[in-house]
Amino acid sequence: MLSLLATACSRADEGGGDDNDAAAQDKGAAAELRLGYFPNVTHAPALIGLEKGLFEKELGDTKLTRQEFNAGPNEVSALLGGSLDIGFIGSGPAINAYAKSKGEAVRLISGVTSGGAQLVVAPGITKPEDLAGKTVVTPQLGNTQDVALKKWLADNDLTGKVEVTNMENAQTLDAFRGGQVQAAWLPEPWSSRLVLDAGATVLLDEKELWPDGRFPTTVVIVRTQFLNEHPETVRAFLRGLVSSIDFANENEADAQTAVNTQLEALTGKALKPEVIERAWSNISLTFDPIAGQFKQLAQDQVTAGIAEQAPDVAGFADLTELNAALKEAGKPAVDAGGLDKK
Repeated sequence: MLSLLATACSRADEGGGDDNDAAAQDKGAAAELRLGYFPNVTHAPALIGLEKGLFEKELGDTKLTRQEFNAGPNEVSALLGGSLDIGFIGSGPAINAYAKSKGEAVRLISGVTSGGAQLVVAPGITKPEDLAGKTVVTPQLGNTQDVALKKWLADNDLTGKVEVTNMENAQTLDAFRGGQVQAAWLPEPWSSRLVLDAGATVLLDEKELWPDGRFPTTVVIVRTQFLNEHPETVRAFLRGLVSSIDFANENEADAQTAVNTQLEALTGKALKPEVIERAWSNISLTFDPIAGQFKQLAQDQVTAGIAEQAPDVAGFADLTELNAALKEAGKPAVDAGGLDKK
């Protein structure tokens, strides 16, 4: 279900810099847009937009170049290194990209999904303390699920009592089956795969930890320079994202098929129907980045031991082009949750 809050702002209001500076840097439509995303159900709008050609339709003559990532930190490196323009990414690495560049290099421009992350465990593990002495996996050091797990371990007095390791999601499935790991905090479809394909049970659904069960699992960030130089292209991309989420909400079965087709192309194997259905039921697609949660997410990095002090997320959001695209589609604007102010 979409959660759209009212408030539209100018680029200057949204933390994207002075309007005159932005206009002076505007170079019109970009020749190329380099897009990053993951082969995960939590990135469903990206996969649907690519499968259905919805981004290309809006981008017109702008060439769309795709790049697949397994976890956020690698995508952050590509964004900060200038080899990627826009990225579908987890909230944790999105914050890190902003903090590493001292608030200069990237801007949060849209939400994508809420929910879709679970702590799944081997049979016999029924409460947090049962994890003591066990090995728990997350996709990558410092990624969204890694921070969430370590914050939860700290809250449950389990820091240092659990071995946390990182590996690619497909390897985690094999390691869990082989008994080398006993638990994993994973995004969809991997939590569903461990449950349905490897006999795991759910110890915790991350949505239980957030007000109303809403938290930003996947968002979209853009290089600030690209946004300033090519706002027309960014808005066109976001029109494609609006179309992708609309398609998913209006055609659930077709949307699942589109996602599965892309997953098969990217990973060499489609998901079983019951896996994608379970994964789909655990996510909510939304343009809203749920920006009001980002200060808590930044503080969670300290609790998790990932950062010494909470990253400053003031000025992170620039929802100007998203709200313009939503207005064109006859939809209400999305609120920046206070992240549009330095």
